[in-house]
Amino acid sequence: MARILVVDDSPTETYRFREILEKHGHQVLEAANGADGVAVARAEQPDLVLMDVVMPGLNGFQATRQLTKDEETAHIPIVIVTTKDQETDRVWGKRQGARDYLTKPVDEDQLMQTIAGLIAGK
Repeated sequence: MARILVVDDSPTETYRFREILEKHGHQVLEAANGADGVAVARAEQPDLVLMDVVMPGLNGFQATRQLTKDEETAHIPIVIVTTKDQETDRVWGKRQGARDYLTKPVDEDQLMQTIAGLIAGK
């Protein structure tokens, strides 16, 4: 069982991720924006972060960059999960330090395979 931080400003998306993750035995932490996501990741040291991109204030790309550049949180794998599905967004997300990039709506099997691969590789 992993502790997974979901950073998303949509209560609907957060609820959906919580349902999927808890069904597979994971513990879920939540943050409603990028700044809170960075703070929760630093405080809680989750096993993995699912990061939305389009959020008010600090967006997901900026939050990902902060977490991957901070030695306290650089070891935490981040998966960007967003509606932005352009190749340039994928490249930019990876450049910010994200380990993977999935587009919404996320396929449950693909999400769980991605998480399992990253947690196993820690």
